[in-house]
Amino acid sequence: MKNDRRSIHDRHMNILNMVRENGEATVEEIAQEFGISEMTVRRDLQSLSEKSLLYRVHGGAVSLANAKLATDDKSEVSICRDRISAYASRFVANGDTLFINGSITALNLLDYVKDKQVNVHTNNLNVIGKNYASGVRIRLTGGEIRGYILIGDSVMRHLLEMTADKTFIGCAAVYDDGEFRYDVPTEIGINEAMISRTTKGLYILADHTKLQKRSNQISSYGSCIYDYPSTLITDELADPEIVDTLRSLGIQVIVVPIRD
Repeated sequence: MKNDRRSIHDRHMNILNMVRENGEATVEEIAQEFGISEMTVRRDLQSLSEKSLLYRVHGGAVSLANAKLATDDKSEVSICRDRISAYASRFVANGDTLFINGSITALNLLDYVKDKQVNVHTNNLNVIGKNYASGVRIRLTGGEIRGYILIGDSVMRHLLEMTADKTFIGCAAVYDDGEFRYDVPTEIGINEAMISRTTKGLYILADHTKLQKRSNQISSYGSCIYDYPSTLITDELADPEIVDTLRSLGIQVIVVPIRD
C-alpha cells in the first residue's frame, strides 16, 4: 500500500513538473509522456487541482503562474484579438464566400464587415444569437456538438460540397517551426477540408500569446503544417524572433499595431 501511494505521489509530481515547466499541457501530451491512460491523467489533474497545485482546464491543465498571467493579461489580450479581427476584415471583399472555423477571433471579423454581401459557412456555434450587418449570411455546417464547435462527418460532407474564396481560421498555438496546434485534433481534418476547397486565400489569426518556440514544448500532438500558402495575422506584442523565423519558412506574417 505504501508503495502504491508512493507511486501515485511520484507520478503526480512528474505531471506537476511537466505543467510547470511548459506552462500548460494537454491530457494527451501527459498520457504520451508518461505512458498512462487519459482517464488516469484526468484523475491526477483533478487531484492536483483540488490541492491548488495547478489550474484544471478543458482538455488539460495550466500552471498557477500561467493562470495568473492569463488573468492579468486578459484585457490586453482581448484588445489584441479585437484588433486582429478588425484587421482581418480588410481581406473580405464584396461577394466573397468564406469558411470560418471554431476560432472566436476569426468569427469576430464579421463584426467589422459592413456594407458588403458575404456568405459564410462555419462550424462555430458562437454565431448563434449574434447580429451582423444585413449583408452577412451565415450557414452552419451541421454535425456533432463538441463544446462550441461542430465536428464529425456531417461537417466534412458540407465543406466538401462547397468552395470558398477565403478561409479564416484560428489555432491553439503557432510554433516557430511552422506547425499549428489544435486542442481538438479533429479540427485539423476540418481545417484541411476548408483549405482544400479555398480558391483565393488562407488567413490564420493568432494573438501574440499563441506564438511559441518549439524548444519549449515536449509534444507535437495535435499539430500540423499547411502546404497551402498562408497569411498569419498576429499583433505587435508577438516575439520578433518567432515572427522572423516564420517568415523565413515562407509564411506571410502581418503584425497588427494595438497602440493608437
